[in-house]
Amino acid sequence: MKLSRRRLLAGFSSGLVASQLPSLALAKSQDGFFDLIAAPSKQRLYLPDAPMSDLWTYNGSAPGPEIRVKKGERVQVRFTNKLEEPTSVHWHGVRIDNAMDGVSGLTQKPVEPGGSFVYDFVAPDAGTFWYHAHNKSWNQVARGLYGPLIVDENEPVFERSNDLTLVLDDWRLAGEGVLDVASLGSMMEWAHGGRLGNWLTVNGQSRPVTGLVRGQTYRLRLINAANARVFEIDPNRFGATLLGFDGQSFAEPARLDYAPLMLGPAQRVDLMVVAESDFIIEEVSGDTPYPIAGFSVSDAETTEAPGSAIKLHPNVLPEPDLAKARRIRLEMTGGAMGGMIDIIYKGRKLQGDDFRTARQAWAFNGVANLAEEPFFAARQGETIVIETVNRTAWVHAMHVHGHHFQILNRSGSVVDEAKPWRDTFLIGQDQTTEIAFVADNPGKWLFHCHMLEHAAAGMNTWFEVV
Repeated sequence: MKLSRRRLLAGFSSGLVASQLPSLALAKSQDGFFDLIAAPSKQRLYLPDAPMSDLWTYNGSAPGPEIRVKKGERVQVRFTNKLEEPTSVHWHGVRIDNAMDGVSGLTQKPVEPGGSFVYDFVAPDAGTFWYHAHNKSWNQVARGLYGPLIVDENEPVFERSNDLTLVLDDWRLAGEGVLDVASLGSMMEWAHGGRLGNWLTVNGQSRPVTGLVRGQTYRLRLINAANARVFEIDPNRFGATLLGFDGQSFAEPARLDYAPLMLGPAQRVDLMVVAESDFIIEEVSGDTPYPIAGFSVSDAETTEAPGSAIKLHPNVLPEPDLAKARRIRLEMTGGAMGGMIDIIYKGRKLQGDDFRTARQAWAFNGVANLAEEPFFAARQGETIVIETVNRTAWVHAMHVHGHHFQILNRSGSVVDEAKPWRDTFLIGQDQTTEIAFVADNPGKWLFHCHMLEHAAAGMNTWFEVV
């Protein structure tokens, strides 16, 4: 099914009429737990007259409910699996205890159908995070198993009504506008750019319009939950400033001095905007920008001074000691047009048809997917610098579990001198990127591509902090 600009623009053709983004908040049960249930459900993704799609969701909707807590708060999630296959929940971007990271086969056994698991952790950082399935993620996330996790500052920076979460996704629709399930698992997509959809949503809706009050200041938390799409957004088009990336705020708001902003799979960005007039957020990667969300600004009584000063509260993370850093090199190979001849997979050397039969298409340092031994082992508190070299014809979004890092160098591109903290970075074709972090969180941690099809087909490794 082709994404139609005419149909996409239809919702904005007669002006912006506010219909608030759906409420995502999940309340705690009487015993203090958040109850999260993965189960099949139905949801309309396309136009109002389109059929319902068969999805897998948390608590009946995609995205799942927003779990909202305070910095330093204990988070207890009682998870139940009502799917017909095993699953687990990963708390993306949280510097979490390893046993709670939710990675099936590495930090826990997957939760079997009908089973349950209690995730119990402390939220150490204020910021924008999210949760998603981490067993056969290429399949389960594409069907709707994800939701936002927001950790508020202990001293609120924005009024709750002025702090908005926008979960971005692209869906592969077929026929009359229902989720295309038949194409899931395509090896062509696994070896190319991953699964790209043809219909864009924000909080599960197409082109939602949210009402804002003129003169008030808002935080917009954008989360890219897509399997493989890089959303290209230009905050300068609607006068927004940046507050932070991947759950880690800046010391003060900053203007984007380049355009567009590339928001890769799993990445987040917090934006600040003063509501002065109606505006639209657009995806600008194509020849013609596509509007994905609108904001209708109206007059109302307000005591807030326009553009009043915002005081941010950055989290404190350990600074890398580059003079004592251990340097590690990771070389990406494979994929379509990659010319990969052989790989090591599950301890065996495979060539040509053999590794394709095993559904592997990519390798890190010649090894596809998780090996018995870690990619590296680090002493707790040791500074690690990873030089990632992309020898493939494709863009990748590399995610480090359990830690945040700073980008030191990126070939062919200027690096932000402020070195903002990230948990996921984009790396282009034939590009080399250096990241640095302090390995301060004990346990076994994934380092993988968050183009989920790429991870399934080999772009998956792990390291251990001891």
